[in-house]
Amino acid sequence: MKLFVGLDVSLEMTAICVISEHGKILKEAQVASEPESLLRWINDQDGAIAAVGLEAGPLSQWLHRGLSEAGQPVVLMETRQVKGALKAMPIKTDRRDAEGIARLLHLGWFRPVHCKSVSAQEVRAVLSARKAVQQGFITLEMSLRGLLRNFGLKVGTISRGRFEQRIRELAAGNPMLEAATEPMLSARSALRRELAGLERRVRQLAQEDPVCRRLMSMPGIGAVVALTYRSAVDDPARFTSSKKVGPWVGLTPSRNQSGERDISGGITKAGDVNLRRALCQAATVMMHRGRATWLRTWAAKIARRRGAKRAMVALARRIAVILHRMWKDDTEFRFDIPVLHAG
Repeated sequence: MKLFVGLDVSLEMTAICVISEHGKILKEAQVASEPESLLRWINDQDGAIAAVGLEAGPLSQWLHRGLSEAGQPVVLMETRQVKGALKAMPIKTDRRDAEGIARLLHLGWFRPVHCKSVSAQEVRAVLSARKAVQQGFITLEMSLRGLLRNFGLKVGTISRGRFEQRIRELAAGNPMLEAATEPMLSARSALRRELAGLERRVRQLAQEDPVCRRLMSMPGIGAVVALTYRSAVDDPARFTSSKKVGPWVGLTPSRNQSGERDISGGITKAGDVNLRRALCQAATVMMHRGRATWLRTWAAKIARRRGAKRAMVALARRIAVILHRMWKDDTEFRFDIPVLHAG
């Protein structure tokens, strides 16, 4: 008898539901969220395991790797689709979520998600750390500006190198303001040092990776964008066509069609938000700075016809497609393509 196992993963415990090939619930349980515990429980079941499904989440990649290495037919399921299906249940519990995931497996109504390699996850960890430190650094600067603004003290436009000196100048002579700003300046200084170290590490990782060096041959693609793209896609062979990368990143228009209604909306915003943001930043840089290329000319034509924002999104989508093709074909960006072939 074929068995379909649904796992609803939380930090400490995982709810499990097993249903038969006829859709009957055979067993339900709760097990520690550890690959070894889950494997022991699954291996004790009577019957052939047809599929083990779990929703993509913070622990999912780790659990998927542990179960797949042990030979279990485990699949990661797209979060949006699973949540949409589980919304139909009037009562939400971990037990019911596990049952819903098992039934989605049984019906085959799910979209599998690629489980990233360990190296890709490590790179993403470095990029996430850089982003977190950068956000903390910017938050401290904005807090210092807001704190002094309450007293009519305006920092104004100033370089990062002179920011600390400017804050001390404005707070000088007021013991309370000096006491408030000094700890924040010390924290800002520490974050700035750590951010510089992470920036160096990111550039080094990009230079040491041949794929990233190839991607950076395109204008507007720096170390952060190249590493973000490299770690998000992970395996270019999982896309049968480069054109599928755009919808996967969520840079294609949404559509709501029913009966007489047919509405095209904004972009779907599906997929990796960090990759989508990085591609949009690269498109913005390409449109306004750096060397003129056929790709920039193509985006300028769209901007004149449809507006700068739509042009930026279209360019970001096309950048994603071209980077994938460069990766698969082992080629660098070509500057010599005639503009008339760029439409």
